[in-house]
Amino acid sequence: MPTYNKLVRDRIPEIIEETGKKYTTSILNDEQYITELKKKSFEELEEYVNTKTDEDALEELADVLEIVHALAVCHGSSIEEVEKIREKKAEKRGGFKEKIFLIEVEDD
Repeated sequence: MPTYNKLVRDRIPEIIEETGKKYTTSILNDEQYITELKKKSFEELEEYVNTKTDEDALEELADVLEIVHALAVCHGSSIEEVEKIREKKAEKRGGFKEKIFLIEVEDD
């Protein structure tokens, strides 16, 4: 029986059950949940980095976004509030649309 020890989407136990397989789960406390969401964010981002097609990239970005939604709630906020903060930062510091790659800055 494979051991996973990782955070999974809410319907995964139901999906496993439909296959007739047995499984073991536990419910995380808030601190464990945030820790596992952070780990999951790296896992999903790595999967995005390793994609080869636009379709796969979008699938993985959707997974990353799901994690961001969950983390926003963990921190007592919402994705809408995160979006407002993103917009303010983009207004103040810009976004990444111009594809600027900084090489170096002269040190005084």
